Amino acid sequence: MQETHAGHAVEGRPRGLRGTAPFILSGLSGGHGIFHWFTQSFFVMLPTVVATFGLSGVQVGAISTTREVVSGVIALPGGVVTDMVRRYWGMVMAFCMALFGLGWLVMGLAPIYPVLLLGMAIVAMAASVWHLPATAALSHHFSHHRGSALSFHGIGGNIGDVLGPALTGVLLSGVLIVALSWREILSVYTVLPLVLSFLVYWAFHDIGKNASGETRVTGLGEQLSQTGQSFRSHPRLWGIMLVGGFRGMAAVAFVPFLALYLGLPEAPTGENAAAGLGMAKWNLGLHVALLVGVGVISTPAMGYLSDRFGRKIVLVPGLLVLCVLTALLVPFGEGISLIVILALIGTFFFSDQPILTAAALDTVGEGVAASTLGVFSFSRFALAAASPLIAGALFDTQGIHATFYFIAALYLVSSVVLLLVPLAPPGRPGAAGHHGHGHSHAHEGAHEHEHDHGGDQEQH
Repeated sequence: MQETHAGHAVEGRPRGLRGTAPFILSGLSGGHGIFHWFTQSFFVMLPTVVATFGLSGVQVGAISTTREVVSGVIALPGGVVTDMVRRYWGMVMAFCMALFGLGWLVMGLAPIYPVLLLGMAIVAMAASVWHLPATAALSHHFSHHRGSALSFHGIGGNIGDVLGPALTGVLLSGVLIVALSWREILSVYTVLPLVLSFLVYWAFHDIGKNASGETRVTGLGEQLSQTGQSFRSHPRLWGIMLVGGFRGMAAVAFVPFLALYLGLPEAPTGENAAAGLGMAKWNLGLHVALLVGVGVISTPAMGYLSDRFGRKIVLVPGLLVLCVLTALLVPFGEGISLIVILALIGTFFFSDQPILTAAALDTVGEGVAASTLGVFSFSRFALAAASPLIAGALFDTQGIHATFYFIAALYLVSSVVLLLVPLAPPGRPGAAGHHGHGHSHAHEGAHEHEHDHGGDQEQH
């Protein structure tokens, strides 16, 4: 199969500008940034949302749990269906972008807490489905630089993570203009995804087609069979999936309760276990932006290192560092030390997920890439769903210190499990497709069959 290392159009990409590597990477990364912009911005609004509805820590956790449950339920069948409808990937992504905007509109207009949860469910559905064709397309088009490509895709999310909280904090506080309520901000933000959905369709409506404009369509039974065969042939996928689940549990609990800790008002010792630092909204936004801003530099660097030296040698130290730094927030979670720790956490916080995804896609074939991502997303969301509720209960009863220790323990478990999992060599073209798994070109299948025999020996 023709490959590229310099950004030229290749087989499997649309022709012209839309088929170049810079266009595909920047376009998908930009879309990714919109999803992260809104999600991280909501965490800056969270203390105000808590005040509006009078929420407890458990109810705050339920917002994240709703997102995780819906994302997981959608991801499992969504991955299989995404592989089946590859020719319509562009249409799927455009629909997801529009649905994303609609979800935030529902949240901004929510009169009661359950409607807020409904809006979050719509947001989660759109984000979960978007990532499946986007990540599968990157894995296909950049199979020899998978870690770097997925990490570059992560940069788009990081940029959204930085700009969103900072801008939202300014809008809430009225530093530059009249202060807006969180409802007003969400109503304004809704317009952007609705407009961008048309641009997304133009840019990527044929991203799932090959050079001749054709795609091979598989039936549901065949797609499920191929996906199941991948997991039977490569037991390491189960280990990577478990690591991603524990890592997801830690990540999904960290950001919302960090935001509460930063934004909730201070209280006399012993009177309120859920007291925080009482930061101004603009300052809270800057702290959250700092956490993720460092990832703009570190994420591609980590992705490159994982391509060059191996996934595990990058992932395991990163997870251990996250464990230590999260625990250090307990004694040093104020002032300059807080800023330093958040910057260091940001170095690893967003870079490990793209590398874990790359580790899985190093093993499976193109025909089941989205299906595998769906299974991985489902397992991560299934494990992570209870984590915000546990973190919320600890926050309500024991304070933020117990929540941070809980998250640190999850990172430690992730690193120990990963040490025991043998990983495929980085950069291998998808190998699970070797057994005839859904490839439309016979010569591609032959090449992949050759990789399979050598690759599995290397893994052990």
